[in-house]
Amino acid sequence: MFKRIFANNTDKAEMSFFEHLESLRWHLVRSAFAIVILSIVGFIYTKEILDNVIFGPTNAWFPTYGWLCKFGQMVGLGDNLCITPVKINFQNHMMAGQIMLQFKLAVIIGVVGAFPFIFWEFWKFVKPALKERELRGARGIIFWVSLQFFLGILFSYFLIAPFTINFLASYTVTDKVDNIFFVDDYFSLMTQIVIGMGALFELPILVFFLTKIGFLSPKFMRTYRRHAIVVILVLAAVITPPDVVDQLLVFIPLYALYEISIIVSQRAMKGREDKESEEEIEEWS
Repeated sequence: MFKRIFANNTDKAEMSFFEHLESLRWHLVRSAFAIVILSIVGFIYTKEILDNVIFGPTNAWFPTYGWLCKFGQMVGLGDNLCITPVKINFQNHMMAGQIMLQFKLAVIIGVVGAFPFIFWEFWKFVKPALKERELRGARGIIFWVSLQFFLGILFSYFLIAPFTINFLASYTVTDKVDNIFFVDDYFSLMTQIVIGMGALFELPILVFFLTKIGFLSPKFMRTYRRHAIVVILVLAAVITPPDVVDQLLVFIPLYALYEISIIVSQRAMKGREDKESEEEIEEWS
């Protein structure tokens, strides 16, 4: 059975519809197997992951606070970037709340940890349908997709999450209401921020494929650059406290990602135009 699960899938181009379904099934089985293995690891080390990773931004020892404080002092901002994390009290409001938290954490750890393998399985499934030129253009895609995903996770975890959590935890409209949060709400917020930014960092890869199929162009992205800047500024304002310096720390990397996407789109467009020119020459010859 395991020999079949981990067998290589080749020569799919001539496979029937049901053979494709069978191949897809084993790709999904292998992906699920990887998720389960890493989820077990997450389940076993739940306490360590929660205390040191998930609740990390709520602790004074979280490295971001020290880095920002030193950076602010280096550039002459004094202690303006020195942040003391807000003390947060968490509550569990369900009888099975903590065990459900453990299961959710385990699944998230499994999916995130197995992401490169999952995408590798997906790529193995679609690869036989691509032409040689398309394969050359997508060389190293597994590495780049995985790298972008984890860069997004690290960026959001070390930069966006601390600002967002401290802002929301300290925000009050009246002194008569204490901020006491449910632990599952905090976990959901952290998951949305981290996984969402990991997906957002796939923008250059998405732009590459949209340009390849003719749905997007670098001219379009340049034309609507000002609109994109407004959207990024709004996004930075939403996920950070109302402080210009903090918003710039989020805005600059996101805007850089947009500019990188334009370059990626330009190269993809050139490759597509070269391909179309070659096809026209072949038709006339």
